[in-house]
Amino acid sequence: MKRASVSGALFAVRFLAGGGPFHYNESMTAPPYSQSELTRLIKEKALALGFAKVGIVPAAAFQNGEAAHLQAWLDQGFHAEMEWMVTHYDKRKDPGSLMEGTRSIVCVAMNYFTPDAYDPSDSQALKIAKYARGTDYHYVLKERLKALLTYVQTLQPTVQGRALTDSAPIMEKPLAVQAGLGWMGKNGNLILPGMGSFFFLGELLLDIDLDYDTAVVPNQCGNCRRCLDACPTEAIVAPSVVDANRCIAYWTIEYKGEVFPAPIRENLNGWVFGCDICQDVCPWNVKFSRPTAEEAFQPRPLTVSPQREALMGLDEEAFREVFRKSPIKRPKLQGLRRNVSLATE
Repeated sequence: MKRASVSGALFAVRFLAGGGPFHYNESMTAPPYSQSELTRLIKEKALALGFAKVGIVPAAAFQNGEAAHLQAWLDQGFHAEMEWMVTHYDKRKDPGSLMEGTRSIVCVAMNYFTPDAYDPSDSQALKIAKYARGTDYHYVLKERLKALLTYVQTLQPTVQGRALTDSAPIMEKPLAVQAGLGWMGKNGNLILPGMGSFFFLGELLLDIDLDYDTAVVPNQCGNCRRCLDACPTEAIVAPSVVDANRCIAYWTIEYKGEVFPAPIRENLNGWVFGCDICQDVCPWNVKFSRPTAEEAFQPRPLTVSPQREALMGLDEEAFREVFRKSPIKRPKLQGLRRNVSLATE
């Protein structure tokens, strides 16, 4: 077999160190990396790209009741008006179906935690969920996952892949559990051991076989029920089961109407976009959460300590500019004004 004109080992070191892009041409042949070597290089590159943890699983339909759990959640109407949760159910059951020929799924987690600039117990302070204080994670994770795919293709040019966040019908949390990233907490969030739950999840589908992670992190919530007890609207109806109809995050982000039910309106406690209560009280976050090093997730002036006058004073042009590439654009200006008005009435 012909060797590449650039040593494979030398190139891998150069790329991991942040060297410039490498352009493959047909006169070059990729070095014969073994499956184990390829797996190791992919994981090392994922960490170098800023992901806190990475695991790899085979592309296969879920076998441990994950699909049945989703169906039961839908049957009980816990998805509220999020009808997009109902669509593509077959694809949700089989994540490999999202790209033809998928054989491996690389699962990653990226820290987004930023400290609060207000007293969380102050019901008069306006609050924005930590995940939404900076740039929309869809942009950030997709960019890094595509960079990871490009890197894989420099190692094995024929590889095909697809980068995903939660923009496709994929059950990210069960996949992350299977990949050994963490366990499903009672608040419905993935908890990474020694790190907490303030993490975004992403996936890279690949059409090659890799070495797979088989060690599952045991559930370490124990008898703790701080998240269940702290939720002011009792949205966590059972361990790991969240009813969106009762969830402040759902009403302030996804709901399109103008009026909130009394139990939601009376318990907003200053939340104008999302809600972190069930994560803020989690002992794993209290002890282990550390500020993210990702610049894109750093708070913007109007998200770190939001003020009613500043938010209500935005017009459409200012709203688009201030929240450019921000999750806060999802409810639009009308929805944000609604939230602020209800939280401060």
